Amino acid sequence: MAKINLLPWRQEYRAQKQKEFQQVTVLVVIAACVSAFLWMKAVDGQIDNQKERNQILQTKINALNKQVREIKDLKKRRQELIDRMRVIQELQGNRPLSVRYFDEMVSSTPEGLWLTSLERSGDTVQIAGVAESNNRVSSFMRNLDQSDWYESPNLTGVTARPEFGEQASAFNMTTRVSGRKKEDDEEQADAG
Repeated sequence: MAKINLLPWRQEYRAQKQKEFQQVTVLVVIAACVSAFLWMKAVDGQIDNQKERNQILQTKINALNKQVREIKDLKKRRQELIDRMRVIQELQGNRPLSVRYFDEMVSSTPEGLWLTSLERSGDTVQIAGVAESNNRVSSFMRNLDQSDWYESPNLTGVTARPEFGEQASAFNMTTRVSGRKKEDDEEQADAG
């Protein structure tokens, strides 16, 4: 019988398979390293891209915050201007009232009565004067009470002043200003 020695062939086959395994292993390791490297580069690129986007967003947020601050400043300045305009309009609206108050005071003052001082604080007017007689003071109070611009005259003091005449007396009184309210009521009635 012929002797066939299969051992060297098996050893060669085994060595070849081992060599192929080692080559495949090296290729798999190289592919894994390349894949890991590419994956890390892709992740780093995405991180850098996200950082750039975040920076753009932060820049826009800062610009919007600046605009918000400017808008708040503009609103504050606008409110200040509105307040100033309101004060000016009130002053302009009240300017003719002083003339009306003085005109009504003059028309309510009877002959023989002289006013020495007028002082207004709020809605109250303090009046001091001299009259030829007490009847003149009473007439003055009635005229003020019937006036559209004054109400509730109240005599606070009367003192005899003979240097101005036999029955002359100095007086002090207070009255309230009411013309603005009546004028507003009339305007509302006209509008309604």
